[in-house]
Amino acid sequence: MLNILRPLGRFYAPPTAIPQRPAEEVARVYPAYRWRMLEATFIGYATYYLVRNNVSPITIELQGALGYTKDQIGNITAITAISYGLSKFVMGVLSDRSDARKFIATGLLLTAAINVAFGATADYTTHFWLWALNGFAQGMGWPPCGRTMGHWFSESERGLTFSIWNTSHNVGGAATGVIVAWAVSTFGDWQYAFYVPAAISVVGAFYLLIRMRDTPQSVGLPPIEVYRNDYPAAVDKSSVSEERELTFREILFDKVLLNPWVWLLAFANFFAYVTRYSMLDWGPTYLREMKGATLEGGGWSTAILEIGGIPSTILLGWLSDKLGGRRGMVAALCMIPIVAAFAGILFTPKGFLWIDMTMLFAIGFFIYPVINLITIAALDIVSKKAIGAAAGFIGLIGYMGRTAQAKGFGWAVHKYEPILGRDAAWDIVLYSILICGVLAFVLLAFTWSMRPRA
Repeated sequence: MLNILRPLGRFYAPPTAIPQRPAEEVARVYPAYRWRMLEATFIGYATYYLVRNNVSPITIELQGALGYTKDQIGNITAITAISYGLSKFVMGVLSDRSDARKFIATGLLLTAAINVAFGATADYTTHFWLWALNGFAQGMGWPPCGRTMGHWFSESERGLTFSIWNTSHNVGGAATGVIVAWAVSTFGDWQYAFYVPAAISVVGAFYLLIRMRDTPQSVGLPPIEVYRNDYPAAVDKSSVSEERELTFREILFDKVLLNPWVWLLAFANFFAYVTRYSMLDWGPTYLREMKGATLEGGGWSTAILEIGGIPSTILLGWLSDKLGGRRGMVAALCMIPIVAAFAGILFTPKGFLWIDMTMLFAIGFFIYPVINLITIAALDIVSKKAIGAAAGFIGLIGYMGRTAQAKGFGWAVHKYEPILGRDAAWDIVLYSILICGVLAFVLLAFTWSMRPRA
């Protein structure tokens, strides 16, 4: 086994620093490299979404073609959330000591292959385990992006630049619903919801290998703190140029598991993820069953949710910079309109789909800044050398929230619809989401005064 792992370790090891370029060349090429990293990670992570969120828009097609129940679809969604959460943590720790370029491209190729296999079979058990594997491969997406952004953009610009990058979630998520609906409607079979995104992802993987790089030092540039003259308060300026990779123990324990603020952010993320993914995983089905939406309308509902988060993620990330890094305060305030919007969906009668779509836009507008700011707050307190592990741990707890709602909501509708009726069964789901929104607000309120400290 060690004979296999050692070559892999060498292949994925971070590239070593090379001699620094002349000052004039540094000034000329550094901005271009920073743009390349933002562009590559943005497009790369958006592409990951095409091969992750392509089940929920076609749940009714899977029920019709394969006879799956909502409970079974909930199982498939839940297992990928579990495996993704675990993988995000494991891959987060590994990515902090890996070449981000190779790491992210490998994951995208793996998840594309799994999507092809999913489309090529019609067996529930096979689908269940394939989507579990897909979740694990998906964990190779966020951590290398976080590593790249942390190394190429400094603390004082983190709120804005991370927020611009973070809208890749929304672009990818919005494109998924539209592409999946188009592929199934055009080619006539549910399998194309997996074949078409997989083909796009293969192209994306090779693009990342060509375009992306690891740290500034690996291409002969100084650390970002030196280039921007922007040093975190707790860092010795004289040591920045000799920047070293942390050991696994330093990353996992010193920076993450023994930090109480990371745990608080993680539990806030749990409840925020329930509110985020409830409408992504079950929104299209809910709107089609309860509000009369079509297949295309259900697909567009996820697009509207995702599009809503694009301007606000950037705006509120920038605002958190201007407020001295008060990420927790901004995130807590965002939860208030989210709860109000879910209440609006709950009490809007059938026949007013435009109101539901407006509420979904509002949810997207405020929930994506929350998810983004929780992660940035973690980066603020653990440093760029452990961002993959910190984000992975917070993501693990968050995806436990997604798992709880994916399995729990599917089970609730399946169990209570025959007893209480469809309306009452879905009401249980909506009230559960409202409670989780309130709990997310309470936990984030404890971080109201938190500022960058690393």
